[in-house]
Amino acid sequence: MTAPAIEVYGLTFAYLAAQPAVLRGVDLTIQAGERWLLVGANGAGKTTLLRLIGGKHLVPPGEIHVLGRPAFHDTSLVARRAFLGGPFPLDVDIRVGEIVAGIDAVDPRRRQRLLELLGVDLDWRMHQVSDGQRRRVQLLVGLLPEREVLLLDEITTDLDLLARADLLAFLREESLARGVTILYATHILDRLEGWASHIAHLDRGQMRHRCRLDQLHQLAELQAGSVPSPLTHLVDGWLREDLARRAGPG
Repeated sequence: MTAPAIEVYGLTFAYLAAQPAVLRGVDLTIQAGERWLLVGANGAGKTTLLRLIGGKHLVPPGEIHVLGRPAFHDTSLVARRAFLGGPFPLDVDIRVGEIVAGIDAVDPRRRQRLLELLGVDLDWRMHQVSDGQRRRVQLLVGLLPEREVLLLDEITTDLDLLARADLLAFLREESLARGVTILYATHILDRLEGWASHIAHLDRGQMRHRCRLDQLHQLAELQAGSVPSPLTHLVDGWLREDLARRAGPG
């Protein structure tokens, strides 16, 4: 039996022992080829969860498995998963073409397709590019190797509407054609109803929802009622419930 692509078991994590836990008792199972959205307010723990699955911080071997292997301890996962997001601090005077040339075993057709899709010019110099161009280069570098698991943290924030649509279409194709597993944290939910297969909702480090989108009756009702951007509307309601829960009675 094939292991799930991502397994998180009762994960509790704090950056320092004396600090409050950022994540508390998180369970999550993601099968190969699924496309999950990860939602929650700022500070809910989304980036921390992505980074832990990405092997960026030490956790006990039994708490997170990726492709059947311990997320932090198995170094072979470096070639099989990618975490994309956050700052891309490479701002030295170097051409994008030099960066791309240093990536091993890239399919030339994939390289050309991503260059065109992301609108990246190999002659751009990294100390001169805009924030949007820098994000495109980060995505190019991260997506050129064919990974099995992609962990994406707000990767469309600096992209224009067309670039976002083209990137999401490419990622959907990757999951359908190659079985790539995607966990995507984002606040921009417009038009993602037909893109994602599942959704997970974090609130102050705890998992409130995790389910298939096609099993969310409230989402189906919003879609039937022709509510604009129904997924945005649904998640907005969840986040308002989170705020009310924190406020408590009265």
